Amino acid sequence: MADSGHSSDDSSVDSRDANGSQDSKLEFSEDEETLITRMFNLVGERWSLIAGRIPGRTAEEIEKYWTSRYSTSE
Repeated sequence: MADSGHSSDDSSVDSRDANGSQDSKLEFSEDEETLITRMFNLVGERWSLIAGRIPGRTAEEIEKYWTSRYSTSE
């Protein structure tokens, strides 16, 4: 029975690993970057529309990429 309590500690470590791997998803190919830039110039911050043109990407990923790359601090 004591082993059951110990295994719950292991699951919290796994969730930390999952959060760390999200950063690697923000790596975009040159073609994706070009498409995002072109689409942004056409439609603005309509992330879901832009994501619909890039297979395997979500609106959240594209918005995070854009804000990390082109954030304006005014």
